[in-house]
Amino acid sequence: MLSRLTASTAVLALLTAATPVQADEAAFAACIAGLRADAQAKGVSTATYDTYTGGLAPDMAVIGFLDAQPEFVTPIWDYLAALVDDERVADGRAMLAEWSSVLTRVEAEYGVDAATVVAVWGVESNYGRNFGSRPLLGSLSTLSCFGRRQAFFRGEFFTTLKIIQEGHVAPERLTGSWAGAFGHTQFMPSTFMRLAVDFDGDGRRDLVDSVPDALASTANFLKRAGWRSELPWGFEVSLPRALDVSGAGRRNKQPMSAWAARGVKRADGQALPTGATPAGLLLPAGKQGPAFLVTRNFDALYSYNAAESYGLAIAHLSDRLRGGAPFATPWPTDDPGLSRAERRELQQLLIARGHDIGEADGMIGARTREALKREQAALGLATDGRAGQRTLRALRAAARP
Repeated sequence: MLSRLTASTAVLALLTAATPVQADEAAFAACIAGLRADAQAKGVSTATYDTYTGGLAPDMAVIGFLDAQPEFVTPIWDYLAALVDDERVADGRAMLAEWSSVLTRVEAEYGVDAATVVAVWGVESNYGRNFGSRPLLGSLSTLSCFGRRQAFFRGEFFTTLKIIQEGHVAPERLTGSWAGAFGHTQFMPSTFMRLAVDFDGDGRRDLVDSVPDALASTANFLKRAGWRSELPWGFEVSLPRALDVSGAGRRNKQPMSAWAARGVKRADGQALPTGATPAGLLLPAGKQGPAFLVTRNFDALYSYNAAESYGLAIAHLSDRLRGGAPFATPWPTDDPGLSRAERRELQQLLIARGHDIGEADGMIGARTREALKREQAALGLATDGRAGQRTLRALRAAARP
C-alpha cells in the first residue's frame, strides 16, 4: 500500500509541476491506456487499438467547439444566408444533372427524392468540397478523454477503429468535422455502421470516395428516420394576424384541415392540403418572421443533426433545387446575413484596408471577426464582429473614391 501511495504522490507531483500542455498530454496518455480494455469489449482487437492509438496526441481545440455549434449560436438569417445561396443552388442543380442516373436508382430503392438527397449533400459538405480536415481518431480520442459527453464520443471512437479494422475506409481518409462526422454527407461513425450501404457494388461501404454510396446511404438514413415519399417536408405559410401561436412547434402537430380552419394559408398562394395529414407550426424567428407548416418528413431531416435551423436549410435548399423561390416573408432583422459571395467580398475589402486575415474564402473566422470589430469602430457601427449587410455596405462606401 505504501508503494502505491508513493507512486500516486509522485504522479500527482509531476502533473502539478507540468505545464498545461504537458498535463493534458499526460492525462490523455493515461486515458487512452485506460480505454484499451473497453475497446476490446466493443470488438476492437488489441492489434488495431495499439496500432492506431500509439501516435495519437490530444487536439484540445475541439473541446471549445462542444458549446459553439453554428446551428445553435448563429442567427438563423446568417445561418441560412450562407447555406442556401445562389451559388449552392446552381451547384446543386449541376449535381442533380451529373448524378441523375444514380439518384433515379436511389429514389426507386429508398423512396427519397433526388432534390432532398442532394440538398443534404450540399449542406453537409458543399457537394464533397468540404469534408473537414481533422483526423477522426485525433478528435474523437480527445473528446473521449476531456469535456462533456465523453461516453458518447468513446462509442464513436471505438466505432471508428472498427471501421478501420473491417477495411471500409482507409485510416488516412478518415478526416472530418471536429465531432467526428465524415464523408460526402457527414455520417458519424456509429451512423455509418448502422446505415451506410454499398451502392456502387464494389464490396465496400465508402462515404469518402464513393458518391453513389454516400447518396444512397443518406436516402437510407432518411427512410429509416420515417421519410414518406408521398409527403412534402412542409411549406411556408402566412398566418392570420390574430392567430394564437402559443402552441407552435414541430412536435405539436395538428391535421392540415385544422390549420386551414384557423385561417392558415400557403405563402405561395396555393391551397393548403386538405385532410388529416399532421403538421406542426414552425416559427424559427417568432411570429414576425417566416412561418412553416412541417410534416414528419421535416422531423426526418431534423434527425440528421438535431437542429431546426439545420433541417430548414436542407428543406429550403431542396425546394430551391426544384425551382422554388426564396422565402416570401423576410426575416425580422434590419441587418440580413451575407451569401458566401458577399462574405468573400467583405473579406476582400478588409484585406484592401490592410487587415491580415488570410485568404478571402468566405469563412468568417476569428481574424475576420477581429478585423470587422476594428473597422466597425472606425465606421461608427456596433462593434460585434458580425458579418452582415450593414457592415458590408459601409465598407463598400468607404472603398469608393
